[in-house]
Amino acid sequence: MAFEKEIEIRKTFGIISHPDAGKTTLTEKLLLFGGQIQTAGAVKSNKIEKSATSDFMEIEKQRGISVATSVMTFEYKGKRINILDTPGHKDFAEDTYRTLTAVDSVILVIDCVKGVEAQTERLMEVCRMRNTPVICFINKLDRDGKDPYDLLEELEEKLNIQVHPMSWPISMGRDFKGVYLLPDKSLNLFESNKQKKADEYLKIEDLSDEKLDLHVGDKNANQLREDVELVDGVYGELNKTDYLEGRVAPVFFGSALNNFGIQEMLDTFIQVAPSPRSRHTTTGEVAPTNSKFSGFVFKIHANLDPKHRDRIAFLRVCSGEFERNTNYAHVRLGKKIKFSNPYTFLASDKEVVEKAYPGDVVGLYDTGNFKIGDTLTTGESMFYKGIPSFSPEIFRELINLDPMKSKQLEKGIQQLTDEGLASMFTQEPGSRKFIGTVGELQFEVLQHRLEHEYGAKCRFEHRNIHKACWLHGDKGILDDFMKFRQSNMALDKDGKPVFLAETAFILQTSIANNPEIEFKTTSEVMAGD
Repeated sequence: MAFEKEIEIRKTFGIISHPDAGKTTLTEKLLLFGGQIQTAGAVKSNKIEKSATSDFMEIEKQRGISVATSVMTFEYKGKRINILDTPGHKDFAEDTYRTLTAVDSVILVIDCVKGVEAQTERLMEVCRMRNTPVICFINKLDRDGKDPYDLLEELEEKLNIQVHPMSWPISMGRDFKGVYLLPDKSLNLFESNKQKKADEYLKIEDLSDEKLDLHVGDKNANQLREDVELVDGVYGELNKTDYLEGRVAPVFFGSALNNFGIQEMLDTFIQVAPSPRSRHTTTGEVAPTNSKFSGFVFKIHANLDPKHRDRIAFLRVCSGEFERNTNYAHVRLGKKIKFSNPYTFLASDKEVVEKAYPGDVVGLYDTGNFKIGDTLTTGESMFYKGIPSFSPEIFRELINLDPMKSKQLEKGIQQLTDEGLASMFTQEPGSRKFIGTVGELQFEVLQHRLEHEYGAKCRFEHRNIHKACWLHGDKGILDDFMKFRQSNMALDKDGKPVFLAETAFILQTSIANNPEIEFKTTSEVMAGD
């Protein structure tokens, strides 16, 4: 019974958004409510000489963006909440897609000025594919933005999901007065530059109450009365089942920078958001209540603490109990592994955990045993399904600028590509290394981290490669093709043959002339493959 209660109190979710919508700032304020931090160090605040808690890598602090998924845990009103703060930048979308496989629900942050942007649509597509429950937080109400009705309509049209407003703004921009909380009929009055938790809300049981006019003015009060009547008439009460099945998204309005409108969203979240759910594996569904432990690695990060050159594998616990100093079967390697110092995280801070339950994310020190998609278990051998892998779009050759640091460069590029930051293909003769990414910024991050974390200087030279394709087919036929196309062949990190097509025409011709060979450009990450 105690085990099932541990599962029930856990809420594991990801925060996603377009860059600059305020996602990392919102994460900080959630940590403030959870008591993990005492002062909210907003990314864009000039008054506080610190970066956002969840942006811990040096390049993130310099650029003010998140380029790696951070994991944070806190307790709030009897619930154990695990937040995965994801990169917003499109060049790091693959890290976000993988992270979405490790969460049970999502909070989507929307900038009220810009509305729904392209990256938001792509992220939402992944949520829709998995029917992930979504809560929307419309941010930056202290700026002049789009009309609330227009924002709701835009959300429904572009994200292909029904919305259900849970709070309603009273004006916006310079005239922003606060939000009215629809379910419990209370008024949260806006006070700018809040760095502490919100005060108690003003209860307004009847909108005709003169107290409303007194606090927000006659014009705003009358507009709110009209809006609430219309919203109540259209949306009614939230159907929790529709939310849990990913059909309806509750919507909240606020300002993360000013710590406003967040508590009501958090209070609703812990009431409606799902606890850990069953997950698909190669042998069928695995329920969190299954007594046999199992979990999968969805992220690997080298040098979380640059001083100690550590490498951490992030494991999502899916069933059973994870215990320190216990042997677990590493399915892909076919061997037993135990961990003396597993960790839970508050961004770069960590503490040793004795036990972890379904929904928890555990950091495991790794000496090179793990890659993304690996499964640990005490039950049957299987792999968790649904971790996406994308074919690179940009290819460059890795050039070593300091031959004396060749070993450091080799180790660095191996570890950083293990994280999923980029794909690496090695071509013989000469052991030439081609790096593939989905965006330009990844090369900048790679170069920065190789120099500052491994002491290896390099540059990336552009190469005319249209697409990387993994080849599948009869060994004899593959060998003949690879000899014929030797200059286009390379091996991936696992030694699998990859065809590097220079143009779309060459790829199409190769596919047409070799019907016995399967050319794969995208795949599901399966550590057992």
